Amino acid sequence: MPITPHHEPRMRDLRLAHVSPRPRPLGDVTVHYWRVIRMARATGTDLVAATSDGALTQQAWADMVQRCRACPWADGCGRWLDQAAQPPRDTPRTCVNRRHFAMLHQQTPA
Repeated sequence: MPITPHHEPRMRDLRLAHVSPRPRPLGDVTVHYWRVIRMARATGTDLVAATSDGALTQQAWADMVQRCRACPWADGCGRWLDQAAQPPRDTPRTCVNRRHFAMLHQQTPA
């Protein structure tokens, strides 16, 4: 429902606002820059080839890092990446960039 100047919140809207978590501070840019690179390596996503082929623009790359910075699963991601396993691995379902890694992986030749 679009919000208009005359928008009256419904009781349901108030309940959802009450239980919504507070916004989290964004994580450190450098930490999440490297985390996205590590996730790409772990999932077999070639970021250099994706960039060279035009599948990954500078803006899309910046957006991936920014999404990672805001991800509520950041601690779990670090632990997942620290587990010893041979790439390629499936991107965790909780990764906010999961669909982006899948798309880049499909668009980039092996």
